[in-house]
Amino acid sequence: MRKLALVALLLAPASAAAQSTGTPVFAAPYRAFERSELGVSLSDPGAGLAIEGFYKAAKGKWDIGLRAGFQDNSGGDTPILLGVDARSKLVQHSESFPLDGALTVGVGANLYDGGNLMLVPVGISLGRRVNLEGDNVSFVPYFHPVLTPVFGSGYSDLLFSVGLGADVKVGGNVDLRISGALGDYSGIGFSAAWLH
Repeated sequence: MRKLALVALLLAPASAAAQSTGTPVFAAPYRAFERSELGVSLSDPGAGLAIEGFYKAAKGKWDIGLRAGFQDNSGGDTPILLGVDARSKLVQHSESFPLDGALTVGVGANLYDGGNLMLVPVGISLGRRVNLEGDNVSFVPYFHPVLTPVFGSGYSDLLFSVGLGADVKVGGNVDLRISGALGDYSGIGFSAAWLH
């Protein structure tokens, strides 16, 4: 029962400033795939719906991903979203520390008709995989503090957010993800990934 309450808390919508494209899509501390994944994210970063496709591949300790999509801003420009994200495992859980951890970095752009924004998020994702007994399902509740310098078109800022999320691996080749956060932007994101 305690585990279900924790998952419900992590799945609640909150505010977010996220990964390389500025959408509320955060990362668990480790990859769900062995070689690569292909997926789609649907999110509401507080200013209109965003849809993004993504591809990630394993490269040694790192996994590196590309994101591309657009955001439907109500009453304004529709920016094109482009980003590159990377993640590397830093911490393995132990008796003295119960969580796994990974460093996340990214570079992204929001391309508008009237100007562009660049984002450079850096964060640490902490969480732990939970395997359900007698089932082919596992989930990873996590939290992901991210510091994001944003600049471009006469604007600059330093944004901070803490992403909360859960990745649910169903079978061997599908990973479903939900995330939101506390911080400088509002929003929630849903993703589905096909694993290879």
